[in-house]
Amino acid sequence: MTRIKRLKASLTQFPDIAVPSGWLLASEPRVFWEYMAGVTMLGVVKRIAPRGDGHPVLVIPGLGASDLSTALLRRFLDDLGYTTYPWAQGRNRGLKDHITSAMLARMQQIHGSHQQKVSIIGQSLGGVFARELAKAAPQAVRQVITLGSPFTGHPLASTGTRLYEWLSGDNLEDMDFSQHLEIRIKPPVPTTSVYSKLDGVVAWQCSIEDEQPEGENIHLRGNTHCGMASSPSALYLLAERLAQPEKHWKTFKPKGLGRVFYGTKDHAP
Repeated sequence: MTRIKRLKASLTQFPDIAVPSGWLLASEPRVFWEYMAGVTMLGVVKRIAPRGDGHPVLVIPGLGASDLSTALLRRFLDDLGYTTYPWAQGRNRGLKDHITSAMLARMQQIHGSHQQKVSIIGQSLGGVFARELAKAAPQAVRQVITLGSPFTGHPLASTGTRLYEWLSGDNLEDMDFSQHLEIRIKPPVPTTSVYSKLDGVVAWQCSIEDEQPEGENIHLRGNTHCGMASSPSALYLLAERLAQPEKHWKTFKPKGLGRVFYGTKDHAP
């Protein structure tokens, strides 16, 4: 048994969720085709997506990624009428106190500048950042949308654990995993968790919000982990969720062809 597997097995306070299979991880390069499809169909998706109301949207990249990874998404949302902001913290190297403080200050500056609440989109670990920002300053946040984010389940049910150690400089054995019990608490704002059962990085069960008011889970069927911010179906879904009127947020109900691409009950036992 490897070091990571031994540590995972020792954390008995969390549910025993399997790491995504090697086959799923090997399928992640499909993100290239998802991205190219997003680029190719950008105009089509913009024509059918609801227009934005101009409110600010902060977009946070995943572990190991920079703002370059969310450039297509931000361009798409800007074209719809939103005002998007990159996280502007370089490469995401993990949950660090100084980064959290800098992000909180950035979000509050955006909120103050627009005099409007900020929607936050976070991909993978970026979604964990997004949820924590919403807990720290809920009065400044309109809604949170996470994409394949590991905020519940087992903190080591991921194929990215060694990457996290390498990028963050942290040793997993030295980490206080009790904080993960706090991370799973829902922010006091509307939350949408987007997940894929073909995620090759994060076990999809670790992205499921408990059923409660102003919270939902949407299965982005067939998507890779890395493509959740660039595929055509992802782009449309994000535009639809952002278009919910403030104070009149409603859960997503796919219609017509959307029932093929999105599932709202696929996570149910």
